[in-house]
Amino acid sequence: MRIHDIIQGKKEWRAHAARVKALPQDYQIVYKEIQKYFFKVGPVELTEGTGLLSGIVDLFEEGAASGKGVLDVTGKDVAAFCDELIKDSKTYADLIQEAVEQEANKTMKKDKKK
Repeated sequence: MRIHDIIQGKKEWRAHAARVKALPQDYQIVYKEIQKYFFKVGPVELTEGTGLLSGIVDLFEEGAASGKGVLDVTGKDVAAFCDELIKDSKTYADLIQEAVEQEANKTMKKDKKK
């Protein structure tokens, strides 16, 4: 990764953070919880720019502009909202599981050859 890419990434993240800070307080709280959830669950796309998170901010900005409460936008079960957003996404847990399965398959093949 070039230094220019790092600087550009930081600029994009700062602009994203400024958008979050401009949201109403209840939206900010829920956004931060969603962000924590995604960092814990680890959808792979999360590290590729701010696409998923930026989309959530877009949605929240629209909800706030129309006068909706944040739970009117996400529903009362915010974790289910998050899970729905990433249901078709590959997570780091998936990648680890695949690596473990591949290693187990290699070991089983070696054992069969003996």
